[in-house]
Amino acid sequence: MAVSVFDLFKIGIGPSSSHTVGPMRAARLFGLRLRAEGLLAATARVQVILYGSLGATGKGHGSDKAVLLGLAGHEPDTVDVEAIPALLEAIRAGSLSLLGEHP
Repeated sequence: MAVSVFDLFKIGIGPSSSHTVGPMRAARLFGLRLRAEGLLAATARVQVILYGSLGATGKGHGSDKAVLLGLAGHEPDTVDVEAIPALLEAIRAGSLSLLGEHP
């Protein structure tokens, strides 16, 4: 069985890319869908519930961070890894803007 370098290295944050890449992409896609359906400006609150292994190990594997970054419009392969702590600090201080557009 051949193994590609892409099988060995995944782009993502956290100790477990399997618990961050998917949730980050899903959260961003949620925001994009809100925008596409004309609902972004009317959104006042977002609640996220993680199920399965994401819910069981989410914080320990970085899923919570990934979801926040995804809602803010960041993507796993383009987010500035060095900026993540400051981005999360600002979000947790109360300044989450969906897709970076709507508070």
